[in-house]
Amino acid sequence: MNISVLKQRLNGKYKLTQQRQMIFQILNSDENHHFSAEDIYEIIRRENPQIGLATIYRTLELLNTLDIVQQLDFGDGRHRYEINGLHSFHYHVICESCGKVAEIKKDLFDKLAIPIDGMPGFSIHEYRLYVYGCCEECQPQSGHPAC
Repeated sequence: MNISVLKQRLNGKYKLTQQRQMIFQILNSDENHHFSAEDIYEIIRRENPQIGLATIYRTLELLNTLDIVQQLDFGDGRHRYEINGLHSFHYHVICESCGKVAEIKKDLFDKLAIPIDGMPGFSIHEYRLYVYGCCEECQPQSGHPAC
């Protein structure tokens, strides 16, 4: 997604401030990274030390409300964000030792997928699947019971 699409999605109701643009550019910079508000804060502080963490949280909340970003909860108490529509449907695998998140393409799980169309009494809007394990870096030295 580029800045012109972001402007369009803000729909004239919200200004495209420098802070919003910087946050969007960080989220858009690496499609394989799932940034937390704290990650974004650390990156932005290098260029703009005046920006506060509260501004980042408010901006992420706005972008999530406008369906520009998706808020992800991997169960570790830190929300992470990715740009909606940046890539095709996928799942996430999370390292239980270091918290690293990687994407798994949908076709790897197609055989396991639960048929969600036609579930009696439900209109399904969204579903999520998170896979937990240990990444390559953590497997050899980790004392984590899952590794």
